[in-house]
Amino acid sequence: MPKRAAADPKPQQRRRDEVPSDRIEFAHESEREYARLLDFYQIEWQYEPRSFDIDWDADGNVLKQFTPDFYLPAYDLYIEVTTMNQKLVTKKNRKVRRLRELYPGVKIKIFYQRDYVALLKKYGLEGSGDAMDAPPPDAKSPPPGMID
Repeated sequence: MPKRAAADPKPQQRRRDEVPSDRIEFAHESEREYARLLDFYQIEWQYEPRSFDIDWDADGNVLKQFTPDFYLPAYDLYIEVTTMNQKLVTKKNRKVRRLRELYPGVKIKIFYQRDYVALLKKYGLEGSGDAMDAPPPDAKSPPPGMID
């Protein structure tokens, strides 16, 4: 077997316990936390897989797009994760309303920061340091509020 040249990059090795959320660069830490929750419950997800046109100029050129944070194929559902910043929450609510008007067949849910905190409290994980260290109540079904 020939030796690899020193300049050749080493093949990337994955840890056995690595989950999909470990391999993505997220725009915000709250998105990483939500992805880790999805991984924990073994829910398949895609990060920002599609953008929706939501505003055009008079000539039909796209002025604004909305890219939901997650798509859950098993539920045919898009998820938008918010932070505590009220200005951002208001802006995202407006975009989601517009998406629903223009694409009535697209299912989308906003997952607010308070929803995440409520899940942690409900399952006694809010002070544990890492919410993903505790065993899930049922790995096959996510907690209420996470996707419905």
